[in-house]
Amino acid sequence: MSQSQEALVSRRSRLLGAKSQLFYDEPVHLVRGEGVWLYDADGRKYLDAYNNVAHVGHCHPHVVEALCRQASLLNTHTRYLHTAILDYVERLTATFNASLSSAILTCTGSEANDIALRMAQAATGRMGIIATDATYHGNTTAVSQLSTRMPPVGGRARNVRLVPAPDSYRHPDAMANGKAFGDAVREAIASLEQDGIGLSGIILCPLLANEGFPTLPSGFFDDAMRAVRDAGGLVIADEVQPGFGRTGSHFWGHQRAGFVPDILTMGKPMGNGHPVAAVVTTKDTLATFRNAFRYFNTFGGNPVSCAVANAVLDVIEQEDLVANARNVGAYALGLLRPLADRHECIGEVRGAGLF
Repeated sequence: MSQSQEALVSRRSRLLGAKSQLFYDEPVHLVRGEGVWLYDADGRKYLDAYNNVAHVGHCHPHVVEALCRQASLLNTHTRYLHTAILDYVERLTATFNASLSSAILTCTGSEANDIALRMAQAATGRMGIIATDATYHGNTTAVSQLSTRMPPVGGRARNVRLVPAPDSYRHPDAMANGKAFGDAVREAIASLEQDGIGLSGIILCPLLANEGFPTLPSGFFDDAMRAVRDAGGLVIADEVQPGFGRTGSHFWGHQRAGFVPDILTMGKPMGNGHPVAAVVTTKDTLATFRNAFRYFNTFGGNPVSCAVANAVLDVIEQEDLVANARNVGAYALGLLRPLADRHECIGEVRGAGLF
């Protein structure tokens, strides 16, 4: 590490805290991005094969222009009338099942998932929530209760039940039809009911991204969804990672997985790096939430964020990026799978499009 890098790391540690994470033993000092490329302070060029935020490429000209244009006109909160948020929500909800017609815009996926939990609680009158034991849905107090990476201070809340995450490599027999997963969900529901808590819903990434993206057969979630709905609970799809066409086959992960959620959330790629996220649900569920919570977000759905999000949809459509994800992803898998045949250390190659 150069002296300038060491000085920067030391300054960062002093100002942001010693535990503020950095990638790599020799941290990269990035100063510019363009398309799929990142550039460091020394002018070195890197192919960005990691970032899941710059969905249509770093600093895409159309997105940058939309941001600058709206920022030069007006930016304010949503307690004034403005067409930007309405135009965007109409366009966004047109990509879902017709029942999913209403939205709340936020700034981050964590906020969106926090609201989704509260929506399920308001709609059912119950508090219990189910997730997998290898998941991540954000870092608010409520959603951090669902993560096993860092045990919550004071222990896990009584209203949370975690079920074993499917594993198509180590436990392929349990993947046949989703029954084992469905049975685990039923056990969790029974536990919540026995403790007098009751079920509000289940929250899942439709592709189980943080669980390792196991290979799921068609209809895998059907039994679990049926169990949740039979118990009066709601299904929440966390689309923060698989959404906006990344899988190459569908615009949304739940569409690829073959189910329609009651609530879904999105974030990261929605603004191509600009902080914008959303919760989408049915008209009735949103009305119930609005009656139960006096929710307001100062920056959620502001005109600049909506202009950016709308521009991202433009680029996805105009550059046919869903098909691009399908084609490039298939090419990459075609190169990776032979490596698994040659090297025992590679257990399984997984992928869908550029996911």
